[in-house]
Amino acid sequence: MEDLQSVLLDRNLTVSSVPEKGRSLFVTKDFYPGEVIISQEPYVCVPNNNSVQKRCEGCFTTTNLKKCSRCQVVWYCGTSCQKLEWKFHRLECEVLSRLDNDKKKYVTPSIRLMVKLYLRRKLQNEKIIPSTVMDNYNLVEALVSHMSDITKEQLLLYAQMANLVNVILQWPEINIKEIAENFSKFACNAHTICDSELRPLGTGLYPVISIINHSCLPNSVLVFEGRSASVRAVQHVPKGSEVLISYIETAGSTMTRQKALKEQYLFNCTCPRCSKLGQYDDIRESAILEGYRCKNEKCDGFLLRTTDGKGFQCQQCGLVREKEEIKKTATEIKSLSEEEASKLSSAGYYQEAISIYKMIEKLQTKLYHPFSINLMRTREKILKSLMELEHWSEALAYCKLTIPVYQSAYPAIHPLLGLQYYTCGKLEWYLGETEEAVKSLTKAVDILRITHGTNTHFVTELLMKLEEARAEASYKSSSKE
Repeated sequence: MEDLQSVLLDRNLTVSSVPEKGRSLFVTKDFYPGEVIISQEPYVCVPNNNSVQKRCEGCFTTTNLKKCSRCQVVWYCGTSCQKLEWKFHRLECEVLSRLDNDKKKYVTPSIRLMVKLYLRRKLQNEKIIPSTVMDNYNLVEALVSHMSDITKEQLLLYAQMANLVNVILQWPEINIKEIAENFSKFACNAHTICDSELRPLGTGLYPVISIINHSCLPNSVLVFEGRSASVRAVQHVPKGSEVLISYIETAGSTMTRQKALKEQYLFNCTCPRCSKLGQYDDIRESAILEGYRCKNEKCDGFLLRTTDGKGFQCQQCGLVREKEEIKKTATEIKSLSEEEASKLSSAGYYQEAISIYKMIEKLQTKLYHPFSINLMRTREKILKSLMELEHWSEALAYCKLTIPVYQSAYPAIHPLLGLQYYTCGKLEWYLGETEEAVKSLTKAVDILRITHGTNTHFVTELLMKLEEARAEASYKSSSKE
């Protein structure tokens, strides 16, 4: 720990223990929006391979893949990634090759992540690959597992998974209890590796970054470039402040966020946003994000339950919606299979999926507040399917419908808001709405240069698009004159 402290101090960081939180990361100098607070390579990581899609073990790409001829589990895009991973995969390949095809079906990304954890420890212990202060198994041991807080069902699942890891490794000295505890650590500490547009690619364990605690009003954001994780400040983080990121989707009511955090991470959040639970601002936010719309379609007021519990009253115009009427519409929505629409979309039947989503949207428009996140997410799904079908005009219309909700649900500097502006700008530009595209792309740049960094390939491309759009807008303007 002292060695880690020394390295962190050189990076203007320090680890301190905070009551109710445990280890926490603090800054020892001021950090400003867009500055990288800390970066780390994964101790172990795996692509999220499944029966439908495979990714390269090295770079997570989905193109030009070839399966390892020996183990028949791991995929590579070429010799460069294969060579880069060889010291590691040589051992993994050996243990996976011993499995019959039936057992290989159970080698999920989570199982592979655990197998790789122990293989990496072995390789570092044997000095085959180097250990550093920021890259060693001791950091994994120091992570919190919350084993005493998990359910019996979860404990049984971890034990079963640990037994499978034992079957794969076949090491006499292996400790089943330790493996089960490490699975619990994964659940609380592993991160989903995403691309620049926040699409999930894999899972990685970043033991130092895992020290960073959660807040529903974070001052920093975790983003990835390839497999490398970086935490960037999204606001001024004064010297002596704790570094805070969000572990979950923050667009939701306090109760929804608290439930998600308790189920996944086994703690109750006490951040400034959550501490307002039950106060007027919190009630209003919850009623807008997850509540019902006013009976008067022209009114954008939020509804609260009436004192007799028989309905919901608009806090702006006073109209009441009967509980039974709301229940009826909710039942109609439930009868439409969103799961079926998702399956159709995944299978490439986008038009069929859109038809179902639009029926859901129509009912949700009647039921939910215009800024409802449920309605927003349905429209996002329609937007994605429309873009797959290259129905650009309608896609733009749906994108514009989501923007106000994003602005309401997220802070001004949030990657999801920036990415939505980016999508809007690209669609506007493609459709010849150049001046509007410049506005949207400028908004995207203003956010994403902070969350993603100006030197990343993604933001560099975005800046080039913005300059091209500006040049085109200028040309069109001069042509009119």
